[in-house]
Amino acid sequence: MRRLAAELRARQALLLAGLVAVIAVTAAFGAAAALAAGQHNNAELQLARRNALVVAAASAEIGRYVDVVGAIASATGAFENLTAAKFAQVTAPLAGKRLAGATSVVFVVTATGGQVADTQAAWRTRGLPDLRLQPAPGVNEHLFSVFARWLDDPTGRTLTGIDVGQAPAPVRALREARRTGQVTISDAYQLLIDRSLPEAQRQMSFVLTAPVYATSAVTGARTLSGWILMGLRGQKFLDTALSQVSQGLLDVTLTADAAADRPVTVAAVRSAHPGRRDLSTEGSITVADHRWHLHVAAPAAALPGGITRMPAVVAVSGSLLGLLLAGLVWVLATGRARAEARVRTATSDLVAAEVAAREQADLLEAVMNSISDGVVVIDEHRRPLLFNPAAQGMVDLDKHPADRDWAARSGFYEADGITPYRTADLPIIRALDGEHAEQDEMVVRSEARPDPMTLSVSARPLHRANSRVGAVAVFHDVTARKAAEAELAATISDLREREADLRAFAAVAAHDLRAPLSVVAGYADLLNDGLADGDDAATLRPTAARIISGVDRMRRLIEDLLAYATARDGSLNLEPVALRGLVDEVVTDRVTHLRVPGGPQPPLPDITSAALPLVLVDRVMVRQLLDNLIGNALKYTRPGEQACIVISAHPQPDGRTRIDVADRGIGIPPEDRPRVFTSFHRVAQHAGGYPGTGLGLAICHRVVERHGGDIVATDNPGGGTVISFTLPLMGTAPVTTRRLLVTPPRPASTPLPGQ
Repeated sequence: MRRLAAELRARQALLLAGLVAVIAVTAAFGAAAALAAGQHNNAELQLARRNALVVAAASAEIGRYVDVVGAIASATGAFENLTAAKFAQVTAPLAGKRLAGATSVVFVVTATGGQVADTQAAWRTRGLPDLRLQPAPGVNEHLFSVFARWLDDPTGRTLTGIDVGQAPAPVRALREARRTGQVTISDAYQLLIDRSLPEAQRQMSFVLTAPVYATSAVTGARTLSGWILMGLRGQKFLDTALSQVSQGLLDVTLTADAAADRPVTVAAVRSAHPGRRDLSTEGSITVADHRWHLHVAAPAAALPGGITRMPAVVAVSGSLLGLLLAGLVWVLATGRARAEARVRTATSDLVAAEVAAREQADLLEAVMNSISDGVVVIDEHRRPLLFNPAAQGMVDLDKHPADRDWAARSGFYEADGITPYRTADLPIIRALDGEHAEQDEMVVRSEARPDPMTLSVSARPLHRANSRVGAVAVFHDVTARKAAEAELAATISDLREREADLRAFAAVAAHDLRAPLSVVAGYADLLNDGLADGDDAATLRPTAARIISGVDRMRRLIEDLLAYATARDGSLNLEPVALRGLVDEVVTDRVTHLRVPGGPQPPLPDITSAALPLVLVDRVMVRQLLDNLIGNALKYTRPGEQACIVISAHPQPDGRTRIDVADRGIGIPPEDRPRVFTSFHRVAQHAGGYPGTGLGLAICHRVVERHGGDIVATDNPGGGTVISFTLPLMGTAPVTTRRLLVTPPRPASTPLPGQ
C-alpha cells in the first residue's frame, strides 16, 4: 500500500509540474511575440524618419550647389567684357564654401568649326595669352572651356581649351540651359578630366550648368555669352551630404534617370554594421530638370530602438523560469521520498567510508611497522603523535611517548659524536618553523646501546587547511655506511702513497739507467767501427748492430717513462703559446732527416695546418703532446704510401679550443679506442710491424688531463684516425691555412704558402 501511495503521489506531482511548465512557456512565447512585433514597427518608423532626413539633407546640399552655379552665372554676366582676372575675382569665394565633390568651375563658350581660330584669338586678348583650343573631331558645335578654377586639389592638368562637345551628357545639359535660361544638371557620366585616371579611381559624376547672358551697356540687350559649368563627383557628394544624418547606420544608394529613361547607379554609402538589411525604403529628389532616387536600407538591429534580442531573451528566460517553477513544484511534491532515500544513501556511504578508513589505518600501520627507517610525527607542541618501531629503537621513544621534552633527553649529538645537539637546531624542531631539513647527520647515544648510532635525518612541516599542525622526520641509520666510507678513505690514501712511491721509483730508475746505456751504446759503436773486414767482422757486426738496436729501444722506453712521470708529476708552467709555431718546430724535427742531400728525394709527408690559436699551456708538455701525435701519424702509415696529416682547431663554447690531428694511416680498431690512452697498451695487429713502448698516447692523455682537457680517438672518414684534444684558449690567430711541408722542398728564399 505504501508503495502504491508513493507512486500515486509521484504521478500527481508530475502532472502538476507539467501543467505549470506548459502555462509558463506559452506565456513567455506570447510576450516575446508581442515584443518582437512592437520592435519591428518601431524600427520601420525609425527608418522612415531617417529616410526623410536623408532626402532633406541631399536636397539641401544639391540645392546649395544649384544656387552657387546660378549666382556665379549672374555675377559673370554682369561684366560686358569678361576677362581672366574678372573670372578669378568672381569665383574666388568658392574656395571657402566647402563644396564637397565639386571638381572645378569653368566658363564655356561656343564655336563652329570655322570659328575656332577666331575664337581662340579673341579670348587670348582677355588674359589667356597661352590659350589653345582643342576641337574634338566629328563635332559640329564646339563647346570650349576658356576660364577655369580648380575646387579640389589641383593635379597639374589644364582645364582650359577642352572641347566639352565631345561628351553627350554635358552637351544636352548646356543646350537645355540655353533653351530654358535656368540652371540644369546633366545625366550621370564620367567627367572628361577623370578619364585619364585608373579605373578604380573613376566615379560617376554630373555637371551643373547655367547660361551667362551679357547685357549691352548701349542697347541693354541680353545675349548669350557662354555657360558656367561645375563638375560634381557623385560618390564624394553623397559621402559628405549624408555623413551626419546616416551616422554609419544606413546603406544609401543614389540613382539618376538617364537619357534612355534607364536608372543609373551614381554612388552608394555602406553601413559598417554586419547583418542582413531587413528594412528598406525609397525617396526622391528633384534637381533642376532631373529626378534623383535614393534607396535607403538598414539592419533593423542597428537602428536605435530597433529589433534586439530582447524577445528571444524574454522567451528563453520565461521558459526557463516556468521550467524552474515546474521543477520546484516537483521538488515540493516529492521532497519527503527523496529525503528518505538520501538518508539511506548517506548512511550506507558512511558505513563504507568507516570500513575504508579502518582498512587504510591498518595498511598505514603495517607499512610503518615494516619499513626500516624511523618515522616520527609531532604536533605543534612538540609532543609525539605517531612513531614506528624502528624509530623507537633509534630514539627510545617508548620511555617518554607523550613528553614534549623528549627530544632534549634523547641523547642527540652532532656528527662529531661529542658536541650535544641544541634542541632548537634539531631537524624536526626546525621543521615546526616551516624549514625543510635534508639528510642532516647526527649521532645518538643511549644507555641501552653501548655503541653510538649515526643517523641521517630529513624533516618536513605538516600542513592542514593553510596552517602548520606539526612536523614529520625520517631517521635513516647510516652507521655502517659511515664506517665503510672511513675504511674506503683509508684505502685510497694508502693507494695514493703507493702510487707516489711507484712514480718516484720509475723516475729514479729511468734516470739512473740512462748513463749505463750511454756507455753500452758507445762501446758498441766503437766495436762496430773497429772491426776489420774478415770472417770475424762478418759475424760480429750483426751482433753489434743488435746491441745498438736494443740500446735504442731501451733509451726510447726510458725517455717515455721519464716523459710519462713528468706529465703526471712535473710542475705546470703556464704561458701564452702560439700553436702554429710549436707545430712548425715539431714537423721540422720530424721530417728534416727524411731529405737525402744530392740524391732522389723520397715522397715527403703531406702535412697541412689550418688556423691555430694562442693557448695558455705548458710549452714543454704540449710540445711533447704534439710530437707524440705527429710521430704516431707518420709512423703508422702503410709502407710505400705518402703520409697525410691535417691539423685543425675548433673553438668550444666553454672558452677552450679543440685540436684535431687527422691522418690517413692504418687506423685504430673500434674495440681498442677506449684503451689506447692507458699505459703500455698496444693494438695487437700493430705490435709486430711497428715499434713502440705503448706509452706515447698515455703521455698525451696525462698532458691533456693536466691542462683540464679531454682527449679521444675517433675514426677518420675515408681511412685513418682523428685524435681530438682540448686546451685552454687565449685568443685566435689570423685565419689562414697553409701546407707545412710539401714535395719537392722549396729553396730557402721561397716562403711556404700562407707564411
